[in-house]
Amino acid sequence: MTTPPSANPVRVFLVDDHALFRAGVKAELADLADDRIAVVGEAGSVGEAVVRIASDQPDVVLLDVHMPDGGGRAVLEQTHARYPGVVFLALSVSDAAEDVIAVIRAGARGYVTKTISGRELADAVVRVAAGDAVFSPRLAGFVLDAFSDRHVPAGVSDPELDLLSPREREVLKLLARGYAYKEIAAQLFISIKTVETHVSSVLRKTQKSNRYELSRWASDRRLV
Repeated sequence: MTTPPSANPVRVFLVDDHALFRAGVKAELADLADDRIAVVGEAGSVGEAVVRIASDQPDVVLLDVHMPDGGGRAVLEQTHARYPGVVFLALSVSDAAEDVIAVIRAGARGYVTKTISGRELADAVVRVAAGDAVFSPRLAGFVLDAFSDRHVPAGVSDPELDLLSPREREVLKLLARGYAYKEIAAQLFISIKTVETHVSSVLRKTQKSNRYELSRWASDRRLV
């Protein structure tokens, strides 16, 4: 069933220093957004973005994090407070915790990586425009870790957590952030079989039955 056209499509502005990438994003959104989205402008530098955002007043800015002249954080610092009606969604190749936390602290409403599909990106744009916060699955843990009020007071022991070895904790953190076994193995320079062994041990020690229960358990203890 075709989605009916929106009377007020989300007005999107693209900020990225690669013209070919901007062209690809525009084409993807035009093909997949079902008239929910209209790309109203673009910029390839921080200075151009600041001027054009002021003049175009988009609903959502898709924002590259790393650009030669300062990147997404610089754009946010110069525009976010001045235009509170504009929502910023970071779109980056980086999945580094420091990048995610920096742009969220600067005012971005979400952060997705450039591995996202066109359909998922269109949905993310519509969601942030409606007030949701949107993150690629493995990045949500960084934000929880930086902004959550939940914490274990210093010096207080967690008997269940104390059962896990340091390596098991490392595997659990990556698992809870959405990494596949192959990716965990590459990150920790161990074999996939070793990852499977560690996960089995963590499941047994925590008495959980699957990775989703483990993710919630890890989040409760601020491991992700």
